[in-house]
Amino acid sequence: MIRPVLTEIGIFLIPFAVYALFLAATRSGLFVQSSWPITVVARLVLAALVLVIAGLIGLAHFSGAAPNSTYVPAHIENGRLVPGREKS
Repeated sequence: MIRPVLTEIGIFLIPFAVYALFLAATRSGLFVQSSWPITVVARLVLAALVLVIAGLIGLAHFSGAAPNSTYVPAHIENGRLVPGREKS
């Protein structure tokens, strides 16, 4: 569960990292407050939220089993643990 959460946090931080790289490349003062006006930060937050929502939709759409498959839970057969799997 922690991997998808960290992935979405990483996706959220992408626009801020790109802007920071832009500031570093243009030598505009990365840590100067005037380089981070509220309008730019608001646009970065909006872009980050769009990326996170797109990531969550992609995760929900492209992960998991087929819609009509049946899940067979983990069970014991002949004294051995058989992991859960999708049965088509």
